[in-house]
Amino acid sequence: MADDEPHAEDAGAPAADGGAKGADDVALDPWGSSTVDDYRKLFEEFGIEEFDDVLGEVPIPHYLMRRGVIFGHRDYRPVAEAMREGEEFAALSGFMPTGDPHIGHKLVFDELIWHQERGGDVYGLIADLEAHSARGMTWDEIDEHAESYLLSLLALGFDPEEGELYRQSENQELQDLAFELGSKARFSEFEAIYGFDGETSVSHMQSVVTQMADILYPQLDEPKPTVIPVGPDQDPHVRLARDLATRMRFFKVTEAYASFELDDAERELVAHAYEALADEDDGETDVRCAEAADWLEEEAPESTALWDAVETLRAGGKEPLRPRVRFFDRNATDEAFEALIEAVEGEKRVYEGHVDSFDLDREAAEELAREVEVENGGYGFVPPSSIYHRFMTGLTGGKMSSSEPASHISLLDDPEDGYDKVKAATTGGRETAEEQRELGGKADECPVYELYAYLLSGDDDEFAAEVYEECVTGERLCGSCKEQAAELMAEFLEEHQEKREEARELLEDLDVELESGRA
Repeated sequence: MADDEPHAEDAGAPAADGGAKGADDVALDPWGSSTVDDYRKLFEEFGIEEFDDVLGEVPIPHYLMRRGVIFGHRDYRPVAEAMREGEEFAALSGFMPTGDPHIGHKLVFDELIWHQERGGDVYGLIADLEAHSARGMTWDEIDEHAESYLLSLLALGFDPEEGELYRQSENQELQDLAFELGSKARFSEFEAIYGFDGETSVSHMQSVVTQMADILYPQLDEPKPTVIPVGPDQDPHVRLARDLATRMRFFKVTEAYASFELDDAERELVAHAYEALADEDDGETDVRCAEAADWLEEEAPESTALWDAVETLRAGGKEPLRPRVRFFDRNATDEAFEALIEAVEGEKRVYEGHVDSFDLDREAAEELAREVEVENGGYGFVPPSSIYHRFMTGLTGGKMSSSEPASHISLLDDPEDGYDKVKAATTGGRETAEEQRELGGKADECPVYELYAYLLSGDDDEFAAEVYEECVTGERLCGSCKEQAAELMAEFLEEHQEKREEARELLEDLDVELESGRA
């Protein structure tokens, strides 16, 4: 979840579908230098959803959203809905202090600040435990860089009075939550998700659980939709956090039709059978399990789930099928389970491990389960959401690398150095000016155009579109384009560094430990 490396990808156009030419395989490594050559494969292989599908539901979307730089999400709709309705929501992201903050980090800084401006409770953290355990950074090295990330975040507009900044190592509440989450995590998962093995240190594994606690930390006071803005290489952390959030819940709520339990595929089949038979009879008599089994054998396409459902229904015999919601006791205390029984109004049936309600719908049942859980000492976590931004291409082509200064721009670079790096950058231009005018430039493959789209155009979509159009039509030549970009970059760095100096006094007044005091 902490983002510490400048990222890159081979074709940097912020296309709406995230498409690009590239490799067939996609591997997401939170501690590697991941690149993604075809963002569409993230939709297919990891279930990341296209951001375009939810863009229309976001009030006044950020320019990174509008331009397709933010290309994907997991379950962002609850956050967008909370914004529209003026309800509570949160955003959090972390930064591993292994070097100077760079223009890749600015994407995340901007996303956090935008969510804060939309009314969210926003958290920025220094992932120092992760840096120490996963990267082998000394505490002196960590302390040297930690302040710098916070200064840039404040300089870009983060309001510390409306948000929270912290270091993992100094947050006891966070570490207590990590301990609780660790009771639901298994080494076999770490093997499958991260490739951990017998050589992986225990502190590295512990840092993962701490990151899970980071992701859920905004919900300690109350459950609320929470978004984690990151690069796609951090998606493994988000998936595990969503799983752990669910496992920590006191109750699991499902839809059911009889005393026995069905899996999701079987439940869908039984629902079709029930609805068809109830419609045929106008609901005047009970629909029996055996009748539903007969209907499925005649009407449903053959599948493993079908025959499993039929077998289960046959065993149910003449038991009536009745739609209901079921509350399973997953982690509840005896007191919480009794409180749930009391809270379920209307017709209900109480069993040893679950309660069936015949009057509540699924949404109302979920809300009631969370309310009872929180009132009885549980967390009631809402599964965290995430949004994913595209990696930036290195200024020298290929991937950005912190070990290659010419490939990226640090937020601490002297403005003149930033100017020179842009002027020396690779472009998507043609071999000659004549070819450029005739064929147009390849803005979709140009690191300099990315600078316009990701940073230099700011909120001015018209300017970003103008640069793109002039490039691909041959009106704009690379020399003048890089000169303009270099000047804008130098102006940005100068202004940003002035604001960093202004932020020093503000940072000193905040309750953030800048020196760990660890050996």
